[in-house]
Amino acid sequence: MYILGISAFFHDAAAALIKDGEIIAAAQEERFTRIKNDESFPLNAIKFCLDFASISINDLECIVFYDKPFLKFERLLDTYLAYAPNGLISFIKAMPLWLKQKLFLKKIIRDELKNLTGSNTSKVKILFTEHHLSHAASAYFPSSFSESAIVTIDGVGEWATTSISKGNGNEITVLKEIRFPHSIGLLYSAFTYFLGFRVNSGEYKLMGLAPYGNADAEETQRFILTIKKNICEIFDDGSVFLNQDFFTYATGLKMLNKKKWEQLFGISARDPEGEINQQQCNLAFAIQSIIEECVFKIAHEAKKLTGADNLCLAGGVALNCVANGKLQKAGLFKNIYVQPAAGDAGGALGAALAAYHIYYKKEKIAHLFYDGMKGSFLGPEFSSNEIEKVCKQLKIVYSVETEESLIQKTASILKEGNIVGWFQGRMEFGPRALGNRSILADPRDPAMQKKLNLKIKYRESFRPFAPSICAELANEYFELEQASPYMQFVQNVKEYVRKKLPENYNTLLPEEKLSIERSALPAITHVDFSARIQTVHEETNPRFRKLLLAFQSLTGCPVLVNTSFNIRGEPVVCTPSEAINCFMHTEMDVLVLNDFLILKSDQR
Repeated sequence: MYILGISAFFHDAAAALIKDGEIIAAAQEERFTRIKNDESFPLNAIKFCLDFASISINDLECIVFYDKPFLKFERLLDTYLAYAPNGLISFIKAMPLWLKQKLFLKKIIRDELKNLTGSNTSKVKILFTEHHLSHAASAYFPSSFSESAIVTIDGVGEWATTSISKGNGNEITVLKEIRFPHSIGLLYSAFTYFLGFRVNSGEYKLMGLAPYGNADAEETQRFILTIKKNICEIFDDGSVFLNQDFFTYATGLKMLNKKKWEQLFGISARDPEGEINQQQCNLAFAIQSIIEECVFKIAHEAKKLTGADNLCLAGGVALNCVANGKLQKAGLFKNIYVQPAAGDAGGALGAALAAYHIYYKKEKIAHLFYDGMKGSFLGPEFSSNEIEKVCKQLKIVYSVETEESLIQKTASILKEGNIVGWFQGRMEFGPRALGNRSILADPRDPAMQKKLNLKIKYRESFRPFAPSICAELANEYFELEQASPYMQFVQNVKEYVRKKLPENYNTLLPEEKLSIERSALPAITHVDFSARIQTVHEETNPRFRKLLLAFQSLTGCPVLVNTSFNIRGEPVVCTPSEAINCFMHTEMDVLVLNDFLILKSDQR
């Protein structure tokens, strides 16, 4: 039984294919169109999924869309009526789109697939799941748990913005919800917007900026109190009440009125390309701490309602790996699982899994390893013949290596301080590069973080980088008790790895903090001694694991810097030609495409 899941028309459009409950293929549309966070109908992702499985549309049992458009339209109309006459301009702009497109999704899906395949799609069954059920299913069904609490937190689905559910066997039961317009995700996005980052894609930048804030500063504490007093009331169960006087997202075209926020906080909104000052860092710290408080209280409520030992997390806020790490360290649940594609892209997968297990009443699959996501390596892969053809077309000088030679040469290249583009096997599904579409470097180099940010990624210098380490060694270097194959948990580096900081460290400006060597692994140690850790496993990525072990053998260091293979504003590379283009237009030194070794110094 093949089932195809689709997410589209809001952000992070994607397609996912399952066969008898097994995840076969999944990819985001942005990787094919090269439009970051592309929301358009995922024709390219669908074509990839079908081609990968060598099936046609007519082989599908059904197609499942990841939310219910009529419920979302109901929320839209109710909101406009509640705030009328405010929101008239937004209403006039939104209605034609809904009346022409979003209310007629069945027809659109059939027409798009007919154009794609040329075949009659009238007999294919089309189903719709609720948005938060898609998120919950995306986390619970791939997990190894037979019973679990499930928490979904995002901006908004149809009505729900946060939900607590319980997974038991092949059933998911919703127990509690927070409803629009009160939303933890939209609260975080509002601060993302105020601090000059892009909503729905810049929230992780806000998370990375927060540690530069001074927790003990009087100003930071004032920001926290101001938020709680004027903007967001937090209740014991983690639910929130947002004062809509300070937001415009319900009826407007933007998140908030910047002037009103500037008056409230006494600081200026940041220009998207402007410099970052200490006040903005302190505000980032304040909202991050409030989000963590909400997540903790929701998790406690989930524990109380379900009594479960396990917790599954999904929705965009589940990508806040700092909050996840603190929740993990608190020990409230024995095990925590986070869907690697926790945002709307993962909703496509969740929709397919929800249909299989709930609609068709199929039993939940028992996964022998960590989960059923196959390391999240679910995207396209390319043969040696395809890579060789591209290299010859682009007149690239290369050598073809055996695996042993490739691993040893790459480890030596990394040891010498070079930066390597590492392109292997199937592309990752979700926002993280996990060792198949990665840029790798030596974490011991004090200048590496700045070099990667400014000369390779072309992005803000404050952004941290993740360490990759073999799973069995992670606890020797990091305060990590569970596996973290998807970079979904932030924990501190161990005390013996750290270096002593100057006494005035907390009062330093962000750029000054960056210049101080904080540990023996400075390129992956954030300014608060934290790191977003990836544990690498033999079961899902044996080649990357071999590279880590070879680097350790040469240097004594078992860790590599791992960042996504792209530059700022672009999606992660998908094809060999995109990898070569990115490699040639940045200051990367070496590119590895499967078994092909390409040195920048050899190219014309």
